[in-house]
Amino acid sequence: MGAEEALRTYKQIGIEATRKARDTCRSQLHVPYGDGDGEKMDIYFPDQASEGEPGGLAVLSRQRCLALPCTLFCVTALPFFMFFHGGYWQSGSKDESAFMVNPLTAQGVAVVIVAYDIAPKGTLDQMVDQVARSVAFVEKRYPSNKGIYLCGHSAGAHLAAMVLLTNWTKHGVTPNLRGFFLVSGVYDLQPLVFTSQNAPLLMTLEDAQRNSPQRHLEVARTQPVDPACPVLVAVGQHDSPEFHRQSREFQQALCRGGWRASFEELRDVDHFEIIENLTQKDDALTQVGHSPSQCLYPPHWAVWVLLREWEGLQAGATLPGSLASRRLRPGP
Repeated sequence: MGAEEALRTYKQIGIEATRKARDTCRSQLHVPYGDGDGEKMDIYFPDQASEGEPGGLAVLSRQRCLALPCTLFCVTALPFFMFFHGGYWQSGSKDESAFMVNPLTAQGVAVVIVAYDIAPKGTLDQMVDQVARSVAFVEKRYPSNKGIYLCGHSAGAHLAAMVLLTNWTKHGVTPNLRGFFLVSGVYDLQPLVFTSQNAPLLMTLEDAQRNSPQRHLEVARTQPVDPACPVLVAVGQHDSPEFHRQSREFQQALCRGGWRASFEELRDVDHFEIIENLTQKDDALTQVGHSPSQCLYPPHWAVWVLLREWEGLQAGATLPGSLASRRLRPGP
């Protein structure tokens, strides 16, 4: 499959997944997290859960919830999974990015799909600020959350990685960040300055340096996010060599800085399939609550890692098939 066809397929899968999520899940759409036109998010909630389910969730049925004010959710104790789409900071939309909503909400996890102002309207500095403000917004709106997990793909992985360096003082809140899933991302922007991808961005060398998490991690004296917070840096087997290089080097930089970082290459997937697979159903998710050795790693890898972390299980579960039966572990 050629690059253009792969991109079309990816977009269509995203559109269909979003349509399904909006049709079947309890949601609040186009919620503003700021004053800008592009500063919106879609929030999807689990249909129902009882006190006896993992995590002690207390969520009403969809029918009962629709009749109640949205402020009810401010006290709901749920883990929140926030997703930032890719598109080289110049394409993509939250309206075609709800890949993981149905698998996660089925397991009692709230999912937030975040929009930000892409180029040429938005600059990199603005995007980084918007993503940080979206995280602060979720923390303030849902202060009883059971953890906020950030996932970004491609350019979205870069934006999520920049959250690791956010000074939360100016936001007036310290988010309950519990995990990062950085998927096929770019962490050193300087090589992009003199490429065609930079035409809409108009990124200068100074802009690239200021917004390269790889560069800042190597000189950072403080860590705004607890380094014990797990960071999974993932890349597809068929991603380009540059994505492989940047992912591996970023994970190594995290480890040198004392972060709890892991690197995984997912077999038999390319730059788009690694996210497309998050829509797939897998019986392994029904094994939540079993010991790690009994639970297979499903195609929607982020779902599995999130649930294992959420339940307080130790990293080290055997990962078959797609991850070469390796163990999730801190890298060298």
